[in-house]
Amino acid sequence: MRTEGLTSNAWPFEEARKIVKRLERTGKSEALFETGYGPSGLPHIGTFGEVARTTMVRNAFRVLTDDAVPTRLICFSDDMDGMRKIPENVPDRAALEPYLQRPLTDVPNPFGGEGESFAEHNNAMLRRFLDTFGFEYEFASATDYYRSGRFDEVLLRAAERYEDIMGVMLPTLGTERQATYSPFLPISPKTGRVLYVPMKHVDAKAGTVTFLDEDGSETTLPVTGGAVKLQWKPDFGMRWAALGVDFEMFGKDHQTNAGVYDKICEILGGEAPEHFVYELFLDAEGAKISKSKGNGLSIEEWLTYASPESLGLYMFNKPRAAKRLHFDVIPKAVEDYYAFASAFDRQDAKSRLQNPVFHIHAGEPPVKGIAVPFALLLNLVSASNASDAKTLWGFISRYAPGVTAETDPELDRLVTYALRYFEDFVRPTKRFRAPDEVERAALETLEQKLAALAPDADAGAIQDAVLDVARPIERYQDAKKKGPDGGPGVSLEWFSALYQILIGQERGPRFGSFVALYGIEETRKLIRDALEGRLQPLA
Repeated sequence: MRTEGLTSNAWPFEEARKIVKRLERTGKSEALFETGYGPSGLPHIGTFGEVARTTMVRNAFRVLTDDAVPTRLICFSDDMDGMRKIPENVPDRAALEPYLQRPLTDVPNPFGGEGESFAEHNNAMLRRFLDTFGFEYEFASATDYYRSGRFDEVLLRAAERYEDIMGVMLPTLGTERQATYSPFLPISPKTGRVLYVPMKHVDAKAGTVTFLDEDGSETTLPVTGGAVKLQWKPDFGMRWAALGVDFEMFGKDHQTNAGVYDKICEILGGEAPEHFVYELFLDAEGAKISKSKGNGLSIEEWLTYASPESLGLYMFNKPRAAKRLHFDVIPKAVEDYYAFASAFDRQDAKSRLQNPVFHIHAGEPPVKGIAVPFALLLNLVSASNASDAKTLWGFISRYAPGVTAETDPELDRLVTYALRYFEDFVRPTKRFRAPDEVERAALETLEQKLAALAPDADAGAIQDAVLDVARPIERYQDAKKKGPDGGPGVSLEWFSALYQILIGQERGPRFGSFVALYGIEETRKLIRDALEGRLQPLA
């Protein structure tokens, strides 16, 4: 395997190296990656993150092996689980009450449309969801695998090694639960419900389990053919053993159970896969995101205001660190994505392996950067009160001659995102403040400085003029910085004042770049409006 010379310490390569060593040890000729999905709800941003991150590791593995080792990614749906509770979002909740505890593939589809069952409907949505992002994967249904016999060999082994499995599971349970626990969950032949009942007898030779059905009758079922399923923790390990999974990542909430999954996999004759444990997302207040609470950012919401690529970057960055997933992280993710995309062509091969866009796009980023950064677009919308793309493009085409919506569709896409983001998150928070006497005098000087510049002055010349205004003002001097004459530099307080007074926001991008995009004359008018008290929060 070709690993020499590839010294990237980006986390997908670190994980991929573990898989390379694993296959060298096991002698396998294929690497199998897996992600799991619970179809009791709709696909969400965590689903995207798990598949996206696993795909990044898979692509890194392909690079390390020169694409000489076949790889597969199975997206596995746990659709044989019993429906524990009726979701809030179904049209007729009462109609589903008779199907509580039935396998999700046996629950009728309450939504209409594709799929006869509840699980089939949600599985179809999962596949469309993954296809939208262009993921390469194989879909797998737990119901299909159990009922078709693909798990039979390992399930028979589970019956043979029942006591070993119980020896792993019982110490993890409380006293009351220990008395009734069984790794096997029989599906009642009378009610069709998934039963959480103790086993009266496990016959390893016959491959059967005996238990009391819901009506009290003693019932014996084979462990094969989908007559039973395994509890979720043993099921994790069983699946790894049955499929020969080499890599699976999961959230930190699974970390305490990882050892259990591993032991059961080994009991059933498999070798536990390489793991990667990622941190969970937090909401705006730092609390763990919960699907039931709805306190996080949905994937639909992210894609309303930014591209899938920016979301891919957010998933790539520091996956083992807890991160806030709220609307205010979107602009930086967009900015950073295009900064990395712009740098890619200028980098050598080693540096490219560190660049997030390499991992987001499997080594072939489709865009090279954009003429106007997203933060500048947001401030342009804010200052100009633009409500449509045509108005924004008027400013952009003057700033970057020859750049139009037709010649730069990527930037046009960002224009649409900027308008939406401003309308929903910036406009409601705009708060202009009046200048004090020091600020008033500084703004008057700035207006005069701008008037003296050439109409086509570039961002650098404008920035110099802005700095020249602040340097002699004691309030804005920063002794930790050095000015061009060796004196104190300019503090950030000056730029904060400009954005608070002129834009109604706490901060913004480089002010010279903003003026170059918005226009010198337009900025002079903005200053005069601020000095004369005409700037007010937008209605």
